[in-house]
Amino acid sequence: MSARPEPPIAGAAFVALALFIGSWALLHVGFYTHKELLDTPVYQNYGNAIARGEVPYRDFAVEYPPGALPMFALPGLAEPGHGQDVTIGFRHVFETLMWLCGAAALLAMAATLRALGAAQPRLWTALAFAALAPLAIGSMLLSRFDLWPAALIAAALAAFVAGWMRTGSVLLGVAISAKLYPAVLVPLVVTYIWRREGRREALACLGLLVGVVMAVFAPFLALSPHGVWHSLTVQLSRPLQIESLGAALLVAAHHLWGYTVTMESSHGSQNLSGHTAHVFSVVSSVLQILALLTVWTLFARGAASRERLVVFSAAALAAFVALGKVLSPQFLIWLVPIVPLVRGRRGLSASLLLGTALVLTQVWFPFRYWDYANHFEPAASWLVLARDMTLVCLFAVLLTERAREPVRN
Repeated sequence: MSARPEPPIAGAAFVALALFIGSWALLHVGFYTHKELLDTPVYQNYGNAIARGEVPYRDFAVEYPPGALPMFALPGLAEPGHGQDVTIGFRHVFETLMWLCGAAALLAMAATLRALGAAQPRLWTALAFAALAPLAIGSMLLSRFDLWPAALIAAALAAFVAGWMRTGSVLLGVAISAKLYPAVLVPLVVTYIWRREGRREALACLGLLVGVVMAVFAPFLALSPHGVWHSLTVQLSRPLQIESLGAALLVAAHHLWGYTVTMESSHGSQNLSGHTAHVFSVVSSVLQILALLTVWTLFARGAASRERLVVFSAAALAAFVALGKVLSPQFLIWLVPIVPLVRGRRGLSASLLLGTALVLTQVWFPFRYWDYANHFEPAASWLVLARDMTLVCLFAVLLTERAREPVRN
């Protein structure tokens, strides 16, 4: 029997990069440039403070973990100043870094698919989806640093499925230090390594991962433990954000039955206030935790195959995004390099749902965001709810085991 031919990984990756370049360029023209909501002024304030020699967390408050700082510090050297009117140099360097992260994520996806022995249709479909996703995400992609942790997760997953467990552990540790959400993958990868390589290797990889996170945090903890702790507690104590599923349900009740909802701005976002909103916030957090526990448990009970690691990694990320008390539009960026990797009809269904969620988000964000936030404009409200329910369906599709699907190593 002849050996199965290698899929044309290099050619597919080259085409995907070309499509990604085209998509990125289109984000700078036409309606994509209208009513932008930028985070880059905040990032520039951080970057310029670092360029002046100020120490993050000690001399100025930072909202994000230390692993995110390079994405602010490097562009901060490009142009001094503050405010949205003087960010041309900063934005250029920052967008270049994000483009490089996006390209790295595509290459990591190609490496994962190669390790999985993906057939050509799956290879081309997954890479094309990710390469064209910027057009569905919109200009938000240009002014958020989320491609940095997303690329690190994609690279870590590629390392794990290729058998480079320690390399994957280091990359995942860096991802967690950049934005905490990749921690939801730790139980999956520890189980995966334990089952495939043994307890000793699993504990060694876990120690390596924790060591990387501690190494990134340690200098700032030494200089300003209170500042670092404050940056973490601010994120954990956020109220019910208006784009979350819980908030979208309360806003729907407002339109259907006249239930009173009130928006207040805090923690860098717009949120719902009041006792009921607080209850929904707690319930959302509990559901999120239960969903993650379900993902981890189901993975541990099944085969520790590379295909299942990909599926359950996507499911864990989808659970975190869909069911939490906070759901900012940029959270969807986290799913783009992982969900298309899922094989078979489940993967196609999941990609279709993710694509729908991306488009539903762009229809109202950023163009009608303030209409929704300030006035709960009906059309935008129903679009937010539809997007959130689509993400719940995405999680359900990813979590559903297919009995007829073959288990692969």
